[in-house]
Amino acid sequence: MNELQAILEAFDESQKSGETAFLATVVKTQGSTYRRAGAKMLITSTGKMVGTISGGCLENDVFEHTRQSMSNSKAIVVTYDNTAPEDIIWGFGLGCNGVVQVLIESLDTNNTINGLSFIKECLNNNHFGIIATVFHIEGEVNIKTGARLFVYDNGSTNTDIQDINLTKSLITDAQTSLINQKCKVNKYQLGEGSVEVFIEVIQPPTHLVIFGAGRDAVPVAEYAKTLGWHVTIVDCRASNATYERFPMADEIILARRETIHQVCITERTATVVMTHNYLDDIEIVKMLLLSSNRYIGVLGSRQRIERLLTDLRSVEAIYTNDMLEKLHAPIGIDIGAETPEQIAMAIIAEVQAVLSNRNAGFLKNRTSPIHSLPIEASIAAQNLVLLS
Repeated sequence: MNELQAILEAFDESQKSGETAFLATVVKTQGSTYRRAGAKMLITSTGKMVGTISGGCLENDVFEHTRQSMSNSKAIVVTYDNTAPEDIIWGFGLGCNGVVQVLIESLDTNNTINGLSFIKECLNNNHFGIIATVFHIEGEVNIKTGARLFVYDNGSTNTDIQDINLTKSLITDAQTSLINQKCKVNKYQLGEGSVEVFIEVIQPPTHLVIFGAGRDAVPVAEYAKTLGWHVTIVDCRASNATYERFPMADEIILARRETIHQVCITERTATVVMTHNYLDDIEIVKMLLLSSNRYIGVLGSRQRIERLLTDLRSVEAIYTNDMLEKLHAPIGIDIGAETPEQIAMAIIAEVQAVLSNRNAGFLKNRTSPIHSLPIEASIAAQNLVLLS
């Protein structure tokens, strides 16, 4: 279960028990910070916290704000500036030398403009969405902190923002973010004032399809589910025992190699091939190379993979460099894995690296920032949009 899913479950539980719930969201960062914009934490009136917005340094202070500063249920923004050296002694001691702005809001189930409800809908329906949230207001504007615009992947919208010009600009910018899947912060000039808006991309869970249902596939599925991924098991031996072996799987498909083409593979799918059957692997890899998926990992030695590709070419199969680029075989990153659990860790780490466009190297050797942010606060602060 990933963080968002855990927050959604905790919110449902809080409503059943009659607890008041609050949501803290990192809406803007500058410099080095532990979490990026979009990080969320649920806080209940009894002090339960689910999710994190820092390395554990800010959470208790946010909880205190829910007790002392939220009596009127209006959303507030708290800024944590840790750029001064004195913060290590007198402040929160984050040691990150960055600035974090956190939006804290009371969650009202009667409010139709509810961020968590929208996120739940996106995850349940496996589609992307955009949340544009007003978090900073200057001057005289008829907009409240926490006002939102939602954009669904089909283009439909929902908002409690009354300013028509701002809404139009937000829809345009939100649709751009939906296309490039990058969050950003924009500042909009509104007559006698201005607002800053965090435009956040809500992504559905990663879809991992595992071809093979042996015991070594179990930890792969377990690790993937720990990350909140949607896991499908395709068993080419069509054994009913697979249902018992993979209770964590979201979907199990019992098939033969002749029917694997019925498996749904999209551009957001990562695939792992570990059938331990050479003839099955040939048919599966042949199908996957021609599909639009992001990642193809094949278990086996380098010699086995070379033989497999040679056999595919012998039947006049032609593959472009782009097709072969997504093939990762032997599968996994080099961590010296030996046991099924270690191999599974290497596989999932490689999938994550590919989906994040990283090379899976040591962070100590990385010369660029650890977080290649989809949103750069130093640049985003300059995104001033003048509305007519």
